[in-house]
Amino acid sequence: MKLRLLFLTIFLHAFFFIQSQTCCSGGIPLSNNIGLSNSEKGTIQIGLNYDYNNLNTLNNEAETLDDNARLRITHSALINVGYAITNRFSLEGLLTWVNQRRKITQFGNENLDQTSGVGDAILLIKYSFPNTLGQNSTLNLGVGTKVPLGSSTDTNDQGITFNADLQPGSNAWDVIYWSLISKNFNFRPSFNMSTRFIYRNTGTNDSYFGDTTYKFGNEFQAFLGFSDQFLVFKTLSTPSISFKYRTANKDKIGGFDLDNTGGNWVFIIPSFSIQITPNIIISTKAELPIYANVDGTQLTPTYRLTSGILFKINSKLNFINLNDTL
Repeated sequence: MKLRLLFLTIFLHAFFFIQSQTCCSGGIPLSNNIGLSNSEKGTIQIGLNYDYNNLNTLNNEAETLDDNARLRITHSALINVGYAITNRFSLEGLLTWVNQRRKITQFGNENLDQTSGVGDAILLIKYSFPNTLGQNSTLNLGVGTKVPLGSSTDTNDQGITFNADLQPGSNAWDVIYWSLISKNFNFRPSFNMSTRFIYRNTGTNDSYFGDTTYKFGNEFQAFLGFSDQFLVFKTLSTPSISFKYRTANKDKIGGFDLDNTGGNWVFIIPSFSIQITPNIIISTKAELPIYANVDGTQLTPTYRLTSGILFKINSKLNFINLNDTL
C-alpha cells in the first residue's frame, strides 16, 4: 500500500511541476509507441514493429498549400520489451533503428538527404491501480526517460552536419510521463473504452554544431479509443478506432524560439489485431491527420502506417522479490 501511494505521489507531483512547459517532436515514433498491455507476474512481452511515416503536406498555419515539392519519410524498426515484476508493477523498454529521408524537388532537380542508424531509446516503469475508477476499470501510471543512444552529428557527403530534425538521435535526456485509463462495460464485457496521456519534457543538446544548444519542444499527446473483440473464423480479432490530439511547442536554438516549429494536430487511428495464439498477436494501424495548425510554414504528416507482432512469454523469472499485491 505504501509503495502504491509513493508511486502515485511522485507521479502527480512531477507532472504538475512541469505544466508550465509545453511541447514538440520529430518523425521518430518514440513516445507514440510505448505502453504495452498489463500482464500477470513473470510475463515477458516482446513487440517487433515497423513504422512508416510520410510527411508530404505543406501547411501555413491551418492552411494546406498546393505544394508537394518537399517530402520527408521516416522508416523505423521498433523493439518493445516488457517484464511484469508483479501483477501491477512492470518495466518497459523501447529500442529503435531509423532511416530518415528528405527530398526536395525544384525546377526539375532533386536533392535527397538521408541518415540511418540506431535511434534514441525509452525506459519506463509502470504501476496499475485496478478498479480505482469503478468496477472493471484500470488506472495505469508510468514515468520514464528517453535515453540518447542515437547519433546527433551525422554529416552529408560534403561533411556538413545535418540539422537536428534529420539526425537519428537528439543527444538529450527527456523525462516521460505516461498514463492510461481503461474501462469495460457489463452490457458487453469485450467492449473497451480508454484514454491515454503522454507528456515528454525534453532535454537540451548542449553541443549542437559543436558550440550552441538545441532543444526540441516539449510534447503532449492525448488519446481516446474504443475497441471490441469478435471471433472471425475461430480467431479472436480486435478492431478499434482512436482519436489523437498532439500539441508541440517551438524548438529552441541557442535559447531562442525557432520559427516554423511546433503546432497542434488531430489524428484518427483505425487499427486491427488478430490473436493467432494466446501468446502471439499481429496488428496493424494507420494514423491519418484530420486537423493541423502549425507555427509558420511546415511539412506536416500525410499518413503513418505501423504493423507488427507481439509475443508473450510466461516466464518463471523473478528478478525482484516483490509481493503480488504491490
